Amino acid sequence: MNDDQDLMAIQQRIARFASSFDLKDWDGLGQCLCDQLYTDYSDLRGTPPETISRETWLALRQSALQHLKTHHLSGNPDISVQGNLADASVSMVIFRKNNANETLHTHCLYRLKLQKDDGVWRISSIIQKVFWSDGQTAIHSGIQKT
Repeated sequence: MNDDQDLMAIQQRIARFASSFDLKDWDGLGQCLCDQLYTDYSDLRGTPPETISRETWLALRQSALQHLKTHHLSGNPDISVQGNLADASVSMVIFRKNNANETLHTHCLYRLKLQKDDGVWRISSIIQKVFWSDGQTAIHSGIQKT
């Protein structure tokens, strides 16, 4: 795979990562991830960074988002590749809506690390830097209540 092919494959992986949330395609989302993930959602959730299994991460997302409609829009990818490792910064807006039409929208930057194993790029680290959120935080069970 040449550099252009790697960049395209990484962009496709990030797009699938984002759209899998919206489609509630938990198997597809799992295919985007390494077996172990370093995560830092402290800006949104108030929880410390941690390394967790793909299965645990998926179960947490599924539980927190099952009752919400979401739309993850990503753009401004800034990707650097060094061999089988890559760093990507991606701007994202996450739109969320519950059955009562209450909303929570988050504007953020995802800092992702990816690695290529057997020719497939997968996400190994997710750091979410929140710029701001608008709406009702109570609709998202994954957000720490203060």
